[in-house]
Amino acid sequence: MEPSTDLAVLAGCGLLLVAVLAVRLSSRTGVPALLVYLGIGVLVGEAGLGFRFEDYELTSQLGLIALAVILAEGGLTTRWSTVRPALPAALVLSTAGVAISVAVVAGLTMAVFGTSFRIALLLGAAVASTDAAAVFSVLRRLPLKARLRSVLEAESGLNDAPTVVLVTIASSKSWSTTTWYEVVGLIGYELVVGLAVGLAVGWVGRSSLGRLALPSAGLYPLATVALVLLAYGAAGSLHASGFLAVYVAGLVVGSTRLPHRRAVLGFATSLALLAELGLFVLLGLLASPDRLLDAIPKAILVGAAALLVARPLAVLVSTTPFRTPWREQVFLAWAGLRGAVPIVLATVPVSQGVAGATDVLDVVFVLVVAYTLLQAPTLPWMGRRLGVIEELEARDLEVESAPLEQVRADLLQVQVRKGSHLHGVYVDELRLPPGAVLSLVVRDGVGSVPTSETRLERGDQLLVVATTDSRGAAEERLRAVSRDGKLARWYGKPT
Repeated sequence: MEPSTDLAVLAGCGLLLVAVLAVRLSSRTGVPALLVYLGIGVLVGEAGLGFRFEDYELTSQLGLIALAVILAEGGLTTRWSTVRPALPAALVLSTAGVAISVAVVAGLTMAVFGTSFRIALLLGAAVASTDAAAVFSVLRRLPLKARLRSVLEAESGLNDAPTVVLVTIASSKSWSTTTWYEVVGLIGYELVVGLAVGLAVGWVGRSSLGRLALPSAGLYPLATVALVLLAYGAAGSLHASGFLAVYVAGLVVGSTRLPHRRAVLGFATSLALLAELGLFVLLGLLASPDRLLDAIPKAILVGAAALLVARPLAVLVSTTPFRTPWREQVFLAWAGLRGAVPIVLATVPVSQGVAGATDVLDVVFVLVVAYTLLQAPTLPWMGRRLGVIEELEARDLEVESAPLEQVRADLLQVQVRKGSHLHGVYVDELRLPPGAVLSLVVRDGVGSVPTSETRLERGDQLLVVATTDSRGAAEERLRAVSRDGKLARWYGKPT
C-alpha cells in the first residue's frame, strides 16, 4: 500500500478505538460521547493539526445520511409496545411543540439582535429539534419511568421531520415567494407520506425477514439494516420525510421476531456508533475557534431562551392535555438534548450560500457544546429529585456476551446433526472437562435442563457454558464424541 493509504488506515483505526473509549467514558460521566468526537474534529482541524476542511455541502449530505443510520438504529432498538402509550404526546411534542420552540427562539433573536426573519427562523428551526443520538446514548442508561422514556425517545425520532422542512425552505431560493400555508401543506405532506413509506417498508420487513433462508447468519444484519434504510431513500425520492420513514420502518421491523436478533441489533448499534463518530468529527473539522469565540454571547442567550423558555412552554402546551404530572413535565423540559441534528441543519443554509448563515452555524455549534455539558451530567440528579427514576424498574432483559466476559466464560451452541455420533449419548457420557457444563437442550422447539439420564437425539440444539480456560478442551471433546462416539479419547484424537 502507498504511505498515504497506510496513514489513512492508521488514523481511521485510531479514531475507532478512541470512539470505543469515549463510549466508556460517557457511561461513567454521563456526558455524551458526541462531545469527545467533536473535540477530535476540532483538534484535527485548522486550529489543531492544521487540516483545513470547508466543504459544507458535502458535510450536509453526509450528515443527513449519518442521521438516517442513527435513526434506523433507534427504531430497531425501540419496542412498539413501549412506544405506543407515549405516541400521542410524542407526536404533539414533535409538531406543535416544535412550532412553539421555533416561534419563541426566532422572536427573541429578532427582538434582541435585530436579525432578519429568515436568519431568525433558521436559528429557531435548528435548535428546536432534540437529537436522537444524544437522547438514546444518555437516557437509555437511566432507569426512567417507561412512559417518560418512551415520550423522549419517540419525540427525538419524530421531530426531525418538520425542522428539516423548515430549514430546507428557508435555505432555498424560493424562500421569498413561499407562503405560510404552503409551508404548512408541505410539512403535512412530508409527514403523512413519510409515515406511509415507513409503515410500508416495515410491513415488508415483518413479512419477509423471518422467512428468508440466507446461507450465512452474517447476512441477516446486513439485510435488516439495508431494508430499514431503504425507507429513507424511498421517502426522499417522493420528496417526503426520510427521517420519519426510516425511524418508523425501524420501529416496525424491530418489534417483530427477527432472525438472529442480537446479531442484528449489535450490528445496527455498531453502525450507528460509526456514523456518530464520522459525523461529529466532520462537524468538528468545520468549526473555526476564532469565530466560535465571537459567537459565545449570542449562543448563551439563544440557548437560555431555548432551554428555559421555549422548551418548557412547548412541553407544557403539548403534554398538559394528556394529564402528564408536573414532575414529568419538568424532566421533559430539561431533557431536551441537542446534538448532531442542530449542527447538521445549520450547515444546510451555509451550503446554499444564504447570507449570515455562517453566524447561525457558529452559534448552534457553541450552543450544542455548552448546553450538552450542562444538561447531560445533571439528568440523573434531576431525575432523582423529581422522582421519575425507578431504581427497581422491571425491564426487558437484553442478554449479551458482556456478562459472560466478566466471569471469563463462553457460551457454545452445538447441533446434533444427521450422522453425528452424539445421537444416543447420555449427558454423563459426554465427559466434558471441568469448567464446562451442558446447560440446556432444545428439542423440537422445547427447552429443558438436562440430567444425567438425558439422552441426546438428532436435531437437538445444545447450549454449553464453559470457562475461557476450558473452552478449547470442551470443543475438542464435543468434536471427538460427534466423530467417534462416547468412547472417543479425551482430546478428540482418533481412537
